[in-house]
Amino acid sequence: MSKQMMNDTQKITQNSNYIASDMNGEKVMLDIESGKYYNLGAIGGRIWDISEKPVTVDEIVAVLVQEYDVAQDVCKQQVSVFVEKMLQEGLVEVNGAAVR
Repeated sequence: MSKQMMNDTQKITQNSNYIASDMNGEKVMLDIESGKYYNLGAIGGRIWDISEKPVTVDEIVAVLVQEYDVAQDVCKQQVSVFVEKMLQEGLVEVNGAAVR
């Protein structure tokens, strides 16, 4: 597992090794290789959807601030932590390169 940290210019995108489905408003995912399941919740699922195409953390934050009642600085801090966890789990890739 990588300890790589994101910077503001790096773009993330979904790792194609996952099957994702919406279940009762939450995003549930299956890792095709390991069989491991993930539940990203509603907002985590929205972040997953936004990362369908390469996107920076700041671009994710801009979308979420428009859609939810959240301060930009709070949103950025929470999105950064969530994206780091997604990166560590291999759910997303940085600039097209898997990190696991």
